[in-house]
Amino acid sequence: MFDPKLLRKAQQEALKLQERLKKAQEQLAQEEIEATAGGGAVRVVITGDLRVKSIRIDPAIVDPADVEGLEDLVLAAVNQAIEKAQALAAERLGAVTGNLKIPGLGF
Repeated sequence: MFDPKLLRKAQQEALKLQERLKKAQEQLAQEEIEATAGGGAVRVVITGDLRVKSIRIDPAIVDPADVEGLEDLVLAAVNQAIEKAQALAAERLGAVTGNLKIPGLGF
């Protein structure tokens, strides 16, 4: 049989979970993650919601004859920063959801 009290309780719990997830996602957006490549010659800072905040390149490594090398370092630092941010999101949001895999959360 259909139990309206049970349904109401489930809906309330779902709303609480949504609120906790929203708060965790807002906090992630405020987090900054830094990654480096080339021994620190290239630094990338992104937020926990994967927004690139800054890219810094040590002028000493800029060689006009090796643009591809610099591009590789930037790419490596960006990818490392994204991986760190995704791990942080999985940790933070997983704590909220009890490590349930919920579609659309991106972890």
